[in-house]
Amino acid sequence: MSNRAESVLVGLIGEGVMPSLTPPMHEREADVQGLRLLYRPIDLLELALPAAAVGDLLTAAQHMGFNGLNITHPCKQLVMKHLDEISDDAARLGAVNTVLIQDGRYIGHNTDFSGFGSALADGLPDAHLDRVVQLGAGGAGSAVAYALLKAGVKELDLVDMDANRAAERAAELGELFPEASVTPHTPNELAQLMPRTDGLVHCTPIGMAAHPGLPLDIELLEPRHWVADIVYRPIDTQLVREARAKGCAVLDGGRMAVGQAADAFQLITGRVADRERMRAHFLELIAQEEAAASLNGGTLAKAAR
Repeated sequence: MSNRAESVLVGLIGEGVMPSLTPPMHEREADVQGLRLLYRPIDLLELALPAAAVGDLLTAAQHMGFNGLNITHPCKQLVMKHLDEISDDAARLGAVNTVLIQDGRYIGHNTDFSGFGSALADGLPDAHLDRVVQLGAGGAGSAVAYALLKAGVKELDLVDMDANRAAERAAELGELFPEASVTPHTPNELAQLMPRTDGLVHCTPIGMAAHPGLPLDIELLEPRHWVADIVYRPIDTQLVREARAKGCAVLDGGRMAVGQAADAFQLITGRVADRERMRAHFLELIAQEEAAASLNGGTLAKAAR
């Protein structure tokens, strides 16, 4: 944290970030801790700026006294060439979502993976991790897979509609975690994979308000399985509801959303966030969104974290 300890200025750079819940979560937690913190979204779409402008925005943020920035789609990779230092995990992942601005230097971190890691530990502390099936190998899926392997998963079955993407991601992760087995698959292999797995992690857009439905045949789930979803709009996706009804232990996507925000809060402010307090506030915000959407007959906003 910089010497401007009397207040903290934070921003979020990305496309479509105006509805993000990270700014109010940070501001509420700071208020409770007696810290003056202002968090502002910097929306590339609103500003009509290309993703490549992220470097100029970093410079502008430094000049304006920002203490740190969160970075989301489509800038998590682009921002890396503008940084002076990158944490080991962020470098291994090839993506940065948190930048500290300290003494004129830019320091990159990744709290997407750590946010899921803490979510898994807090929300499913007894989950068996010998073998896990993950649906989705995109950007968010990369961070989640990394977190699963860091948590000790021995066999990770990476399932994606795009066979090439699954294969590339599995090869990358296999190099980073040679002690584990990471295998690419397509969805038509799920019937063979699920009887052999301990848990399921869902990292695709299916289940979001704009993409309702289930990412797999629910009959493939057994009560012994644990199920984690990273979708949080709505908080109770159809997958979460139906898995819970079958007796599965479940982890909703709000846990990861809060986890990444809490980790970024600590990095930027130097203060430990109360995760359960932040989660309670997060659930309030989601409930308000869902009530407003229901009242207006619309759908929940699709927003970056």
